[in-house]
Amino acid sequence: MRAAIFRNGEMVVDGVAEPKPGPGQVLVKTLACGICGSDLHARQHAPRMVEMAKKTGRTPMDLSRDVVFGHEFCCEILDYGPGTARKLKPGTHVCSLPALLTPEGIKGIGYSNEFVGGYAEQMLLSEPLLLEVPNGLAPEHAALTEPLAVGVHAVAKANVSGGEVPLVIGCGPVGLAVIAALKIKGLHPIVAADYSPARRALAAKLGADIVVDPKVSQPYATWAEHAQMSEAEKAARPPFQAMLPALKPAIIFECVGVPGLLQQVFEGAPRDARIVVVGVCMESDRNEPMLGIMKELSVQYVLGYTPEEFAASLRLIAEGEVDAAAMVTAEVGLDGVAKAFADLANPEAHTKIMVQPWR
Repeated sequence: MRAAIFRNGEMVVDGVAEPKPGPGQVLVKTLACGICGSDLHARQHAPRMVEMAKKTGRTPMDLSRDVVFGHEFCCEILDYGPGTARKLKPGTHVCSLPALLTPEGIKGIGYSNEFVGGYAEQMLLSEPLLLEVPNGLAPEHAALTEPLAVGVHAVAKANVSGGEVPLVIGCGPVGLAVIAALKIKGLHPIVAADYSPARRALAAKLGADIVVDPKVSQPYATWAEHAQMSEAEKAARPPFQAMLPALKPAIIFECVGVPGLLQQVFEGAPRDARIVVVGVCMESDRNEPMLGIMKELSVQYVLGYTPEEFAASLRLIAEGEVDAAAMVTAEVGLDGVAKAFADLANPEAHTKIMVQPWR
């Protein structure tokens, strides 16, 4: 079968062995798979990813061997391996967490030498992790379950208690997922900032109440304008707090992941802000802890999602709670993957490109 392969630091199209389902596994045809920012990072910073995997006790990629990326997918069931219940008929469209359950433990899909990801015509999934795609949802929209789940998880980890005013820094796919999750949570006003006009427009479409161009307005000043306490809230404050700026609690979602950004957040954040780091910075970074100390900032790093959040995200898309179609800006076949990686460097051109291996 054909696949877009990460080989010697480049994306190439070549043939790979067709997978055969083992016990508890399902053979599926890949219908659509999103190109994730993590895939772009992996192509550029693969040695760093290997280094970090080793430090955290994960099995790293062997960069001397082929890797087939792709962990945001929707597939069609083709066949089952031994020891499966076969509750879903062949032809059923499914999503799954990008993981395989094996006797040796949980194995990731998408950054593995052992198991191909969604940039291949076929792949293997674990039957217990399958979720049937409901409501006749288009595969390219169902494939957005994974990135939406990242936003849902980030908002869950923020421990929203009500009354906070959120600020989302960066409106790429991750930031947009956070905005959609905040809207579902009912937290308003949602302030979002990005340099890209196209991404600011998408942020508004997915639920941001105030969108900020950092070249024109300072995001933290704009946030403060919309986070003023009411007169009743001011009056209810203890005497010592009454000496501080009369601002509602801040939750800041850092969704960019470049060096220097977290320091900017430390500098701009108000006192007692909660900072949720969703963007993946692949390089070493520096910030001033004393800023965090003086402002008593809380910093929460997040990764992935729970199975429950993943399933809930699929339902949200299928029920029309999230305008998933707005995020998909192009669809390519395997031969278009390398160019798509380059095109995604321009935020005005694309937000989410879907790979359709049979295209």
